[in-house]
Amino acid sequence: MENNEPSLEKIDDYNNNESSEKRKTVKLVVLFLVLIGFVYGVIKLNMNDVKDYVGTPEKPGINTARPH
Repeated sequence: MENNEPSLEKIDDYNNNESSEKRKTVKLVVLFLVLIGFVYGVIKLNMNDVKDYVGTPEKPGINTARPH
């Protein structure tokens, strides 16, 4: 009886056997995703500042500006 089931040893990338090109591609993808996350975080922190004041001098309201 022949064993036709796939095994991990038949996969090219198993057990650190991947090519240097594949390693480079994975590193570039991870670096790109980290860079996108960093840019998104910086934009979110900078654009999330609300400087509105709700109220009048006679009837003070809520100051929504964050203290620095």
